Amino acid sequence: DICEQLLAAEQNTYHNTLLALRGFCSLHGQEQPRALQDFQRVIEHDSPHPNSCIKALCGRGLIRISGGSNYLTALDYITACQLKLEETIFTIKSYVPWNQRGLLLKVLQEEGQMMLQKKRYPGGSSVSFQEKRTGLCTFLTLKSRDAPGVFQLASLLVELDSSDEASQILCADALYQMGRREEAHKMLSLALSRNPQRAPVLARLALLQLKRGFVYDGNQLLKRVIRSGDSSCLLPILDIFQDEDRKLLQSHCHWRALAILKGKQEAAAIKEAIAHLSFAILAAGGYTEDCLLTRARCYGRLGQMKTAIFDFNAVLKENPRNVQALSGRGFVHLALRQQKEAVQDLISALKVEAGAVIPEILSLKPEAQGLVTGWLLQHGRAALTELVATKDLPGEETLRDLLMMAKALTKICKAAEHHIFYTDVLMASGEHQEALKHLQEAFGHCPAEDFARARLAVLQLQSKNVAEAAAPLSALARRDEKDLAFLLNFVDTKQQQHLAQAAAQEGKVLMKGHHHEKALGYHSLAVLASRDCPRYLRRRAACLMQLKQHERALKDMEKVIQGHGCNSPKTQAGDHCCQGFLLLALAQEEAAVQHYMEALQLDEPLALATITNCPGRKSLTKTFHKEAENNFEKQHYEEAWKITDYGLKIEKSTELQKLKARLKREASSCSIH
Repeated sequence: DICEQLLAAEQNTYHNTLLALRGFCSLHGQEQPRALQDFQRVIEHDSPHPNSCIKALCGRGLIRISGGSNYLTALDYITACQLKLEETIFTIKSYVPWNQRGLLLKVLQEEGQMMLQKKRYPGGSSVSFQEKRTGLCTFLTLKSRDAPGVFQLASLLVELDSSDEASQILCADALYQMGRREEAHKMLSLALSRNPQRAPVLARLALLQLKRGFVYDGNQLLKRVIRSGDSSCLLPILDIFQDEDRKLLQSHCHWRALAILKGKQEAAAIKEAIAHLSFAILAAGGYTEDCLLTRARCYGRLGQMKTAIFDFNAVLKENPRNVQALSGRGFVHLALRQQKEAVQDLISALKVEAGAVIPEILSLKPEAQGLVTGWLLQHGRAALTELVATKDLPGEETLRDLLMMAKALTKICKAAEHHIFYTDVLMASGEHQEALKHLQEAFGHCPAEDFARARLAVLQLQSKNVAEAAAPLSALARRDEKDLAFLLNFVDTKQQQHLAQAAAQEGKVLMKGHHHEKALGYHSLAVLASRDCPRYLRRRAACLMQLKQHERALKDMEKVIQGHGCNSPKTQAGDHCCQGFLLLALAQEEAAVQHYMEALQLDEPLALATITNCPGRKSLTKTFHKEAENNFEKQHYEEAWKITDYGLKIEKSTELQKLKARLKREASSCSIH
């Protein structure tokens, strides 16, 4: 009321002062629109009074906080400080209530920090926004968001509470950006004296010490930051640091980490190196290839494999062909025993630069080296086998990759299997002369190794007769039929036919001489070269029977019987007798009886002659009787009758005749016939 009476008087000597006072009265009375109107009139006056303007700016700033315009609040207080700092301090202490002052100080601290970090309207020029271009507006267009403006704001905050650390840090940051680093150093030292473990203060001091050339002091301060465990404090600081200082921090931390890693390899030292590398990565803006690669390896040493993969992935996201990242991630997958992922990464690395990857593999422990080469060979062998089997030879890219991998394997380890694989890839690529040359360089002109001799035979098949080639190939057949089947893909159809005939003939001769083991290799070669010809399957089955390998013989005869169709009943009957004998040897009597009955049905005279020879009529009749009894007990009368009937054809056994009589009595009520 007093302000209104004075304003209504004819004399307007203190008009702006009275408006400012009335504005605060309205503000305290919760009449914000009326208060804002008074403050605006003072600010927009053509001839503003400084002290009145300061009051109006402070009052308007308070109103803007309640409206959520914190940035505009900070601008108002910066402008007030630029007009007169002491008057601004006085106004806050005198007119801003205690219950609002804490919030005001917090808002000003946060906004000042964001201004220094350039997170508020970057590139903006005018801060007057909605103000009319009056006398004070020209003043408001000063660069209040720059460091000098924030420094004045921070000075205000320090004056209001000299013990507040956040205000001291804000003041130091503003001084740093103004180039007044010595003053910033003093301010931070003062803050540190009150709280020696504050990471934000330590980090800022570390940079300033490095900038001054005090490397030892900088290192000690960085160590204290690391021990505090609050490396995240660097994130807001880096937005304040100048580019050259960020680069200085990055290069120093990287150098320091490498120096640590050259010394002790204990867990504590590696963790310290990781912390320095993390600082360097943050200083670089989140990505620096060398630091990320080094940190990933450090995490790997500590057993933090997933974290290591994360860093390798960060590098590969920017550069998918980075050899160190690919091989490094491959080794991590190796440690985790993730075979598929490890092989994929290592192959990708070898494709980019094999010369860089091979030494890294050789630097691994023997056990790890063996695992790597084993997995690579397994993958390459599977890919090559599939490629050759499907005749997908136009897959030039796949062959190039396999050739690269095979060559790398021969350099990593001189194992025979690696040279064999390299030879196979050369053969698949059509480079037969090169394959022959490599094979002879690795194993000599007369290899002792069966796998090498077999390949030499295939490569020299054109210049040698088939009988000569059959010997080493039959030796391979005894050791590894799958490998022989793979090799035969490089032999044309006509040569395979000649091989099969020659091998079968030699096998027959060896069988007559009772050299069954050696004969088996030739028979296997004949089977594979003829692509499971029934005639050669029968011969191999006979050889296997002599060697008491009944299960393998049974598989051969199953293939023969599955191919029955155009064969004569006589031939089929003989096959069923052979199958029956093998089943008896394996104690599968029920199945054996079925095959013998099938043979008797197809050609009874031949079947009886075969049975007489082996296993003998009396012996087989007992088996028939046993199976018939089993079916009788299960009340399978029809099947029991059938078995009994065929058994009596083999021999008129008394037991079978009695069983037949019992079957007639038991089944008198139904027709069995």
